[in-house]
Amino acid sequence: MKRVLSNLKYYKKETVLGPLFKLFEALLELLVPLIVSYIIDKGIKADTPNKKMIIAMSILLIVVALIGFVFSIVAQFFNAKAAVGLSSKLRKNVYSKIQGLSYLQLDEIGTSSLITIMTNDVNQVQVGVNLTLRLFLRSPIVVFGALIMAFLIDVNLALIFLGVILLLLLVVLGIMFICIPLYKKVQNRLDEVTLSTRENLVGARVIRAFAKEKSEIEEFKNKNRDLVSSQKIVGFVSSLMNPLTYVIVNFGIILLIYFGAIKVDGGVLSQGNIVALYNYLSIILVELIKLANLVITINKSIACGHRIDNVLSLNPNLKYTEEKVDDSSFIEYRNVSLQYNIGSDEKALENINFKVEKGQIIGIIGGTGSGKTSIINLLPHFYDATEGKVILDGKNVNSYNDEELRMRFGIVPQKAVLFRGTIRSNLLWGNANASENDLIEALEVSQAMDFVSKKEGGIDGCVEQNGANFSGGQKQRLSIARALTRKPEILILDDSTSALDYLTDFKLRSAIRKLSYKPTVFIVSQRTSSIQDADLIIVLDEGKIVGKGTHEELLNSCVEYQEIYYSQVRKEEKHDEK
Repeated sequence: MKRVLSNLKYYKKETVLGPLFKLFEALLELLVPLIVSYIIDKGIKADTPNKKMIIAMSILLIVVALIGFVFSIVAQFFNAKAAVGLSSKLRKNVYSKIQGLSYLQLDEIGTSSLITIMTNDVNQVQVGVNLTLRLFLRSPIVVFGALIMAFLIDVNLALIFLGVILLLLLVVLGIMFICIPLYKKVQNRLDEVTLSTRENLVGARVIRAFAKEKSEIEEFKNKNRDLVSSQKIVGFVSSLMNPLTYVIVNFGIILLIYFGAIKVDGGVLSQGNIVALYNYLSIILVELIKLANLVITINKSIACGHRIDNVLSLNPNLKYTEEKVDDSSFIEYRNVSLQYNIGSDEKALENINFKVEKGQIIGIIGGTGSGKTSIINLLPHFYDATEGKVILDGKNVNSYNDEELRMRFGIVPQKAVLFRGTIRSNLLWGNANASENDLIEALEVSQAMDFVSKKEGGIDGCVEQNGANFSGGQKQRLSIARALTRKPEILILDDSTSALDYLTDFKLRSAIRKLSYKPTVFIVSQRTSSIQDADLIIVLDEGKIVGKGTHEELLNSCVEYQEIYYSQVRKEEKHDEK
């Protein structure tokens, strides 16, 4: 929680002045029972009622109330400013932290958890901080102030106050310790519901295509039912707070009136004193109820704060060295192995060795799960190699500054992702300083100009969220154009032409070969037709290289490549016959 609350240092003035004005309001509130007691004993119960004194004291009560109201408004302003400012800083810090985490860490935390932390958890902390600044100082001061005033009026009756406060503290602390772990469980269940919701929204077309609506609804109901069950348990425990505190305080009031009446009858105390004591006990009741509700909110905030703190405490686990390598090609994979789960025997890649010269086109092919994407993710240092070295331009990739390293790449991931805005704004992600000619060239090379020119607005045409107004092939071509606007030294196409027809795919590859700046190109594909013109083709099977060479060499020497090639050629022949 230290990392979470440390952001309040930017709001030192607000965190001091807010509670301070609440303290002034509390002190004024403690004066009210004394004024009422004075009115009763000296004004109403006097032998001759003193109307002037009653009016004067009544005016004083109104003045005290107005001043207290002003203090309360000022305090709330400062408290709200500090709480909202804290939540703003937290969102910024969490978002910045997420941007610096490795792919592996993002996979471990999960998208749904991160969304919940950025939204719900930060909001809960904001509410908790706001209430804490308002009540955490005010309520104890009022409670103990009322207790002190009670002792000043009558020591014996004040012992009733002391007993009531101790019992209430036991109840509050007991419920707090029970609720904190329960609230953590609720937040985890909320993550599961968020994940289910996100998957269903993203995969709505797949769900409907397989007519799985009913089963998905049932699964969501089960997760929602688990969340409701957890919330009911913690809600039940929390709901015990109010009745238990009311019972204890009202029992204290019964004792106060009983023993107070005896003292009044004996002439030890005045009726005004008993009214003051009753008012102080009522004030204690109200403040402890507030404090009890504050404790419930704090429990939620602490649970959420720990989740936020867990993210903020993470350090990017990518390794960095200062390692130069002599006698190396432009790119070299030297005895590279990769394990996503450290400690597991399963390796995504094992003993990968190959070299690439500048300007070469490299094809990577293999079955699903063979490690194709894993290989190229090591090159921009998205993951660390578990063993071996990935070398770029004579240096281990982990010896580069990540931003400096990745500026040399144009990367088109497996899933084409476009952002809401315009075609131009999406292309400028690749290079914010790209000229109009650069954008047009990128669109022409990626074979996207034909549909962009026909779209309303052309290059300034609208792009909806996630590119929903484009087909799969159009999104892939725009993603390729975005990578090309950078004029990258190394271009990575990770199965990014799967939605293109063979002719468009051929035109795209031909246009890339003709680029004046001659990038080194990695083409990951399931189709041999997309890579058969490559200078070097790497064939993967279960994370191992089972073949290296040109298309003709592999047809003669690699069984796995032969199987892939001839299965696809026969399919194409059958398609042509039809």
